[in-house]
Amino acid sequence: MKRNSRLSLALHTLGHMASDPNRVRTSSDIAEHAGTNPVVVRRVLGKLREAGLLTSEKGHAGGWRLARQPQDITLADVYLALDERMVATGETSEAPACSVEHALHKRVSTVLEDIEASLVKRLSETSISEVR
Repeated sequence: MKRNSRLSLALHTLGHMASDPNRVRTSSDIAEHAGTNPVVVRRVLGKLREAGLLTSEKGHAGGWRLARQPQDITLADVYLALDERMVATGETSEAPACSVEHALHKRVSTVLEDIEASLVKRLSETSISEVR
Protein backbone atom coordinates (compact mmCIF):
# COMPACT_ATOMS: atom_id res chain seq x y z
CA MET A 1 0.00 0.00 0.00
CA LYS A 2 2.44 2.65 -1.16
CA ARG A 3 -0.08 4.89 -2.98
CA ASN A 4 0.17 7.45 -0.20
CA SER A 5 3.36 7.01 1.78
CA ARG A 6 2.12 9.10 4.73
CA LEU A 7 -1.02 6.99 5.06
CA SER A 8 1.00 3.81 4.61
CA LEU A 9 3.46 4.89 7.31
CA ALA A 10 0.67 5.86 9.70
CA LEU A 11 -1.32 2.65 9.24
CA HIS A 12 1.78 0.46 9.43
CA THR A 13 2.96 2.17 12.61
CA LEU A 14 -0.45 2.03 14.30
CA GLY A 15 -0.82 -1.61 13.31
CA HIS A 16 2.38 -2.40 15.20
CA MET A 17 1.35 -0.21 18.12
CA ALA A 18 -1.93 -2.12 18.36
CA SER A 19 -0.04 -5.28 19.30
CA ASP A 20 1.25 -3.60 22.49
CA PRO A 21 -0.82 -0.42 23.07
CA ASN A 22 0.95 0.65 26.27
CA ARG A 23 4.48 0.47 24.85
CA VAL A 24 6.14 3.81 24.09
CA ARG A 25 7.91 3.96 20.73
CA THR A 26 10.48 6.54 19.70
CA SER A 27 10.47 8.31 16.36
CA SER A 28 13.90 6.82 15.68
CA ASP A 29 12.70 3.25 16.30
CA ILE A 30 9.65 3.75 14.09
CA ALA A 31 11.75 5.38 11.37
CA GLU A 32 14.30 2.57 11.40
CA HIS A 33 11.57 -0.06 11.17
CA ALA A 34 9.76 1.83 8.37
CA GLY A 35 12.93 2.70 6.47
CA THR A 36 12.42 6.45 6.64
CA ASN A 37 13.66 9.53 8.49
CA PRO A 38 12.59 10.31 12.10
CA VAL A 39 11.55 13.81 10.97
CA VAL A 40 9.08 12.26 8.52
CA VAL A 41 7.76 10.05 11.31
CA ARG A 42 7.30 13.02 13.65
CA ARG A 43 5.40 14.99 11.00
CA VAL A 44 3.02 12.13 10.27
CA LEU A 45 2.53 11.10 13.88
CA GLY A 46 2.11 14.74 14.90
CA LYS A 47 -1.03 14.84 12.72
CA LEU A 48 -2.30 11.72 14.49
CA ARG A 49 -1.60 13.36 17.85
CA GLU A 50 -3.56 16.46 16.81
CA ALA A 51 -6.48 14.17 15.93
CA GLY A 52 -6.35 12.51 19.36
CA LEU A 53 -5.15 9.14 18.09
CA LEU A 54 -1.69 9.28 19.69
CA THR A 55 -0.02 10.92 22.63
CA SER A 56 3.62 11.88 22.83
CA GLU A 57 5.96 12.26 25.75
CA LYS A 58 9.16 14.27 25.67
CA GLY A 59 12.42 13.38 27.29
CA HIS A 60 14.74 10.44 27.62
CA ALA A 61 11.95 7.89 28.19
CA GLY A 62 9.56 9.67 25.83
CA GLY A 63 7.99 8.64 22.59
CA TRP A 64 4.65 7.85 21.00
CA ARG A 65 1.76 5.83 22.41
CA LEU A 66 -1.82 5.13 21.35
CA ALA A 67 -4.29 7.59 22.88
CA ARG A 68 -7.19 5.15 22.44
CA GLN A 69 -7.65 1.43 22.45
CA PRO A 70 -6.79 -0.11 19.05
CA GLN A 71 -10.37 -1.30 18.52
CA ASP A 72 -11.50 2.32 18.90
CA ILE A 73 -9.27 3.65 16.10
CA THR A 74 -10.58 3.09 12.59
CA LEU A 75 -8.72 3.30 9.33
CA ALA A 76 -10.98 6.27 8.52
CA ASP A 77 -9.79 8.06 11.67
CA VAL A 78 -6.22 7.77 10.42
CA TYR A 79 -7.07 8.71 6.84
CA LEU A 80 -9.00 11.82 7.92
CA ALA A 81 -6.35 12.85 10.47
CA LEU A 82 -3.76 13.13 7.70
CA ASP A 83 -6.05 15.55 5.83
CA GLU A 84 -5.20 14.08 2.45
CA ARG A 85 -7.49 12.54 -0.08
CA MET A 86 -6.93 9.56 -2.37
CA VAL A 87 -9.75 10.67 -4.63
CA ALA A 88 -9.04 13.99 -6.30
CA THR A 89 -11.90 16.39 -5.85
CA GLY A 90 -13.15 18.71 -8.51
CA GLU A 91 -12.18 21.81 -6.55
CA THR A 92 -11.04 24.75 -8.60
CA SER A 93 -10.36 28.36 -7.71
CA GLU A 94 -12.20 29.79 -10.69
CA ALA A 95 -15.58 29.04 -12.22
CA PRO A 96 -15.43 27.64 -15.75
CA ALA A 97 -16.51 30.19 -18.38
CA CYS A 98 -17.88 27.51 -20.71
CA SER A 99 -21.33 26.12 -19.83
CA VAL A 100 -20.35 22.58 -20.91
CA GLU A 101 -17.19 22.69 -18.81
CA HIS A 102 -19.22 24.03 -15.86
CA ALA A 103 -21.79 21.21 -16.17
CA LEU A 104 -19.05 18.56 -16.47
CA HIS A 105 -17.17 19.99 -13.52
CA LYS A 106 -20.31 19.99 -11.39
CA ARG A 107 -21.21 16.40 -12.33
CA VAL A 108 -17.70 15.02 -11.92
CA SER A 109 -17.28 16.84 -8.60
CA THR A 110 -20.45 15.22 -7.28
CA VAL A 111 -19.27 11.77 -8.37
CA LEU A 112 -15.84 12.27 -6.78
CA GLU A 113 -17.39 13.49 -3.53
CA ASP A 114 -19.60 10.38 -3.46
CA ILE A 115 -16.56 8.16 -4.04
CA GLU A 116 -14.63 9.90 -1.25
CA ALA A 117 -17.58 9.52 1.15
CA SER A 118 -17.86 5.84 0.24
CA LEU A 119 -14.14 5.35 0.83
CA VAL A 120 -14.33 6.95 4.28
CA LYS A 121 -17.38 4.85 5.15
CA ARG A 122 -15.60 1.65 4.14
CA LEU A 123 -12.45 2.63 6.05
CA SER A 124 -14.56 3.29 9.14
CA GLU A 125 -15.62 -0.37 9.15
CA THR A 126 -12.12 -1.58 10.05
CA SER A 127 -10.20 -0.85 13.22
CA ILE A 128 -6.44 -0.85 13.71
CA SER A 129 -6.79 -3.92 15.93
CA GLU A 130 -8.12 -5.86 12.93
CA VAL A 131 -5.02 -5.30 10.79
CA ARG A 132 -2.27 -6.40 13.11
